[in-house]
Amino acid sequence: MADGTELKPGELITAPLPTYVAATPMEMLSRALDRGADLTVLEKLMDLQERHEKNQARKAFDAAIAEAKAKIKPVTKNRTGNNQTKYADLSAYAKEIDPVLAEYGLSYRYRSNQDGIAIRVTCILTHRDGHGEETTLASAADKSGSKNDIQAIGSAVEYLKRYTLTLALGLSASNDDDGQAACGDTKIDEEQAAAIREKIDDTGADIENGLELRLLVE
Repeated sequence: MADGTELKPGELITAPLPTYVAATPMEMLSRALDRGADLTVLEKLMDLQERHEKNQARKAFDAAIAEAKAKIKPVTKNRTGNNQTKYADLSAYAKEIDPVLAEYGLSYRYRSNQDGIAIRVTCILTHRDGHGEETTLASAADKSGSKNDIQAIGSAVEYLKRYTLTLALGLSASNDDDGQAACGDTKIDEEQAAAIREKIDDTGADIENGLELRLLVE
């Protein structure tokens, strides 16, 4: 052998396999430029590099979302809705979520528009590496209580902001009962329901179409 050692009968020659490192699209583009590649080749490599960067940005976004979700604590319910149930408003979500998102390079903003009676709010969640995703929800104005027209729109927008944010982050909003107010639903207790049923029986009204009793049973 070349190193002077003798090979025994039946013994195999072993050697470490060479290690190959895949070139990135940017490295391939640099080599192509050095070799004077034509415009068509350069355009294809630039397109490949752009797709590579977008893919890396999406992976960084997904990783940041996963890490942030693991660190976000339950949001404290700081408000009382029309049905006397507690819920967390947008400021409570921002207080808990914003510092965690900033730690992982995430941020959000909103876009809204109104088309007839439909109010649409879009939460735009982005990562510092460039990838972003949008979540949109729509609702009519919240005319519950004694709100004027502007207050009714503002209430619906606030509700939609909160829920698009929780959807964008994949957070559970199942314990947030303020949706009842935004949808105009008001729960009643058993005593109130009994009084309504008695009135219906007295008048002979047909309630199968259009009237729904929502009972709050403790």
